Amino acid sequence: MTAGGSRYLKEPFDPHDQRLETVERIMSLQFTQVERRLERIEAMIEGLERRLWMTVYGVVAVILTQAVQGVLDYVPK
Repeated sequence: MTAGGSRYLKEPFDPHDQRLETVERIMSLQFTQVERRLERIEAMIEGLERRLWMTVYGVVAVILTQAVQGVLDYVPK
């Protein structure tokens, strides 16, 4: 063969290798996007969990306050 010319004359062309590389790149991008979405969902869940615990603590505080007020009403003055 000559020194110049197309590389495809020297190297065999295999479309399956290119297809495999393309599929691997696409899957890599898709997994990256899924990981980002999962991280956002986890962050949202953590925020929701914090709000839920604050609500629970608030309800408990109200109940305890009412209980203490009820006890103070029955204490002789």
